[in-house]
Amino acid sequence: MIDQPLIHLLLLLGSSVAVVVLFQKLHIPSSIGYLLVGVLFGAHTPGPVIEVQQIREVAEFGIVFLLFTIGLSFSLPQIHALRGQVLGLGTGQVLLTTAVIGGASWWLGLPPVTAFVIGAVFAQSSTTIISKQLAEQGDEHSRHGRLGVAMSVFQDVTAVPFVVVIPVLSSIDDDVSVLFEALGWAMAKAVLAFLLVFVLGRWLLRPLFHTVVARRSTELFTLTVLFVSLLAAWTTNRLGLSMAFGAFLVGMMLGETEFRHQVESTIRPFRDVLIGLFFVSIGMLFDPSSIPQNWQWALVGVATMLVSKTLLVALIVRLSGLDGLTAWRTGLLLAVGGEFGFALLAIALDVHALTNQHAQIVFTSVLFSMIVAPFLIRYNHVLARLFVRQHKLQVDPETYPVDAETTKHLRDHAIICGYGRIGQSVGHFLEEEKIPYVALDLDSSRVKAAHIAGEPVYYADSSERDILEAVGLDTAKLIVISYDDVLLAKKILHHVRALRPDLPVMVRTRDETHVEELRQAGATEVVPEALEAGLMIASHALLLLNVPFTRVVRRMQQQRASRYRLLHEFYRGEEDFLDEFNRVIADGLRSVSISSGSSIVGKKLKELELEGVIVSSLVRQGLRESEPLDLVIEEDDVVVLFGTPGNLDRVERKLIGKGK
Repeated sequence: MIDQPLIHLLLLLGSSVAVVVLFQKLHIPSSIGYLLVGVLFGAHTPGPVIEVQQIREVAEFGIVFLLFTIGLSFSLPQIHALRGQVLGLGTGQVLLTTAVIGGASWWLGLPPVTAFVIGAVFAQSSTTIISKQLAEQGDEHSRHGRLGVAMSVFQDVTAVPFVVVIPVLSSIDDDVSVLFEALGWAMAKAVLAFLLVFVLGRWLLRPLFHTVVARRSTELFTLTVLFVSLLAAWTTNRLGLSMAFGAFLVGMMLGETEFRHQVESTIRPFRDVLIGLFFVSIGMLFDPSSIPQNWQWALVGVATMLVSKTLLVALIVRLSGLDGLTAWRTGLLLAVGGEFGFALLAIALDVHALTNQHAQIVFTSVLFSMIVAPFLIRYNHVLARLFVRQHKLQVDPETYPVDAETTKHLRDHAIICGYGRIGQSVGHFLEEEKIPYVALDLDSSRVKAAHIAGEPVYYADSSERDILEAVGLDTAKLIVISYDDVLLAKKILHHVRALRPDLPVMVRTRDETHVEELRQAGATEVVPEALEAGLMIASHALLLLNVPFTRVVRRMQQQRASRYRLLHEFYRGEEDFLDEFNRVIADGLRSVSISSGSSIVGKKLKELELEGVIVSSLVRQGLRESEPLDLVIEEDDVVVLFGTPGNLDRVERKLIGKGK
């Protein structure tokens, strides 16, 4: 009797491991991998079938723990501190998208409940896809990147009312008046649940966890976290609300305590596994055979989602006072669908708030949007420029656009592209040295404030060829690209090299990930912030250790001349390979042990052909030799090499006697 469920469980877990590993290697969100596993083992595809009900009852707790951790991250004081963004941009986007798409669906003849669910599902965006793609292209610290991620995170909070409302919809008909009455009762119950959890949480949770922590038992702490979260879920469920809502409330209460980080660390393994099972169960509901019948409506759905969310988000961000380019770029980031939409879809199916056919169309639409998301995010600047150009001539004179009359007298000056923190620092140093400069930026409020203060800053897109010509590119002595946007930097470099091949161009980047790419694009010097920060910390450490100042300066100059060699040289640990958000490290150190059978024993390292790598040191009998090239290699020596993985592999084979 046990064999069959056990075989199903093994198939499910084995397939999940294989698919998730593959998807992570391809930089595809794991959630889509879980959906694929669900499709494979669902009743709508050939092969082994796992009954969806077998895992749905357990997988439902994935949403419970997901809302619990979201509550931990957004305690009442934090939400109050961020009320401008939460109630303004985040909530406004969700409500407007739900209203517009839901209203359009109702106008097309769908029942009001179904229309409401579709609007709510389409309003969600994928924080995972957005943040991961931005990190891969180096845009996570850009203005539109930070704003897009913040709004997508806020969507998780503002989506909580949907978790409360959608289960109520199963008990009402198409009568709109009945709908509003039911929603009113649901909100009243939600307020009651909030007050109940708030009062009990304030009086009981902190003393309870102090008592548990005093026992110094990890096992007891884990049991307490599970008990508290599930008790809150049971309480709201008894009130006729979603279990996830209760978990969210108690998470908010615990988020105010000093135990928040430990609670989050404790619950994360349960959450991740159960969320994976939840997405598997969602995938089991998907019927691939419905695509031929519904693909037209699915394309209409994804087009409606992308267009409406882009327009609405761009409008909201623009009205908040940001420039048009940032508004459009943020809108394109948030246009895609999200995993939380699948969660709302599953809840709606459970309470029969929409038919299976409608669910298949909505599911396919959200899935299609998530597939095109990486391309939409990667080329968001190019697409945004198409919309901004339409209004290029309608520039507000108070934003101080580039004026040829003002800049025509510039000679031997520097051009600063981007006037944020780094650009302003460069400008102030240039001013101290009486070196003329002109700066370009697309933040209208920043440009206005700087211009009023008498600084030569203008509102313009520095990636446009005519703008560069207008600010005296032909007579400039230096260009500094101060913002961390690789695609824009490469575009500027393309224009500069076409017009002034001899002009020095300095580019700032966050780390060394794109250094070589930018150099090949024409950058004279690329300054990686992370390495410069490491260099400064090292210099201060040497000074505190009483190393003479002149020697410290010489060391720093040597490192810059060797392209930060010592800062590149480090041993790669497991976290460098396992952390999916870390960049791929191109260069590194490798230790090669010389065995007795090696053909290089008795030779000097300088006699060998070791092109492509640098011999960092040689370790003999535990002592490190920093100048190893003239030493004769002996058995059991350890040669420390620095280079790219390919060159290190080749030289290692040579040193251990396997090279040609």
